[in-house]
Amino acid sequence: MTDPNEPKPSYLARAGSEISGMAQQGLAHPSTKPVLTGVAIGAVAAILLPVLTIPIGVIGGGGIALWRRIRA
Repeated sequence: MTDPNEPKPSYLARAGSEISGMAQQGLAHPSTKPVLTGVAIGAVAAILLPVLTIPIGVIGGGGIALWRRIRA
């Protein structure tokens, strides 16, 4: 049983383990599809908004989706 008083790993450590897991397992990893969806939404937003470039939209969308996965 896990101890509720045990501190959680930092966001950076959890993000590293998620990215590593996605790189090793590909689409079989549970975080891959939500992050790819965030990347696609960011790319579409960048196309529609003239102040964003596509790489910024892709990085932003993927980053937000990954953050939402690891904060829970």
